[in-house]
Amino acid sequence: MHKSILIELQYLPSIAFFSSLEGKEELILEANEFFEKQTYRNRCHLLSSQQIEILTVPLQGANKKIKTKDIKIENSQNWSKKHWRSIQTCYGKSPFFEFFADEFKPIYEKEYNFLWDLNLDLLTLCLKIKGKKIKITESGSYQKVVSENVMDARSLIHPKKPELLQQFYKPKAYNQSFGNNFEPNLSVIDLLMNEGPNAKTVIQQSNNK
Repeated sequence: MHKSILIELQYLPSIAFFSSLEGKEELILEANEFFEKQTYRNRCHLLSSQQIEILTVPLQGANKKIKTKDIKIENSQNWSKKHWRSIQTCYGKSPFFEFFADEFKPIYEKEYNFLWDLNLDLLTLCLKIKGKKIKITESGSYQKVVSENVMDARSLIHPKKPELLQQFYKPKAYNQSFGNNFEPNLSVIDLLMNEGPNAKTVIQQSNNK
């Protein structure tokens, strides 16, 4: 079994992202790729009373060849207040919102210049809440082929390619705030707000290995 996983840094990562970390000792974040649009790098999916809601962090120069670690956030759009308002609307009445809101809110009150820094702080917080201990490092250079002891999960978690998730993710249903049908692979914040400490078990059971 792979002890390390190489994957891109995502915004409020999905449940599949955390499922892919099961059994791993090291998380290697791909720091040398060029930013790819229309991916989870700057967007996440929440569940509202009406539908799946997509939150997107606006960026500067997303159409240019810029490394993900160097891409800047377009803060003139006041996106952070809008995102926090959406999180409150979606999960304000969820069982564990009051437990975790005070931990997420400061991130949305801080102005980040770089997407990388925002995503890393959110990832670190989600890992802490979930109780997942894993060594986090960054890739030193971009390599098309990685060593055999590293699981290459780059771009496997893609909103337009759900079939790729079958390699490591098997949706495990849990209680959600809205709807009669279970929606798989939302942002992990959906799972945390609805299941709290049980999120760790749900993620373990969602691993397809």
